[in-house]
Amino acid sequence: MEHYGFAFDAENCIGCHTCQVACKDVHNLAVGENFRTVRTFTTGSGYTPRMYHLSLACNHCEAPACLLACPEAAFFRDELGLVLIDGERCTGCGACVDACVYGAITLLSSGVAAKCDGCLSLRRKGEAVSCVASCPQRVLEFKPIRELLSAYAGGDPVTADAAPLPPSSTTYPNLIMRVKDCMHDPDYDEIII
Repeated sequence: MEHYGFAFDAENCIGCHTCQVACKDVHNLAVGENFRTVRTFTTGSGYTPRMYHLSLACNHCEAPACLLACPEAAFFRDELGLVLIDGERCTGCGACVDACVYGAITLLSSGVAAKCDGCLSLRRKGEAVSCVASCPQRVLEFKPIRELLSAYAGGDPVTADAAPLPPSSTTYPNLIMRVKDCMHDPDYDEIII
């Protein structure tokens, strides 16, 4: 099974939140419900401040903590290797929300857990995922992870690790990022924009 994943180019992300808004729109999410979030961090001090953005959603991990934590076995993988939730089986207990190290799962007002599904409804119509299609800087991609790794090979170093995130060895996310050097600085502050 070929697993799909996301690539994110932090070098060129301007933190505009367009991907986050497009995702909310496509999934008709209420205030406080997000499948993708843009978070902003600062590092450095004095004359050397640095700032960067992270656009994060479900990373459809190889070892998903959410799938293992669900007492109702509501999580499963589809033909693209995406980790999905069966809304009929979900009881809204929140175990998956607590287990997700990326904070990528939300409890909807309807009482069930939900998250990024790779814009399944759009892909069935032959359209691109909303976050990728909406990004004015073209910093997001959604493809087979093998294709993404090949496309990014030989260029700047890529990783799934940044200081605000858990080590990729925790869940083995299907995510690669082109990062700024300051993103590895463990002395960071998150700011709300």
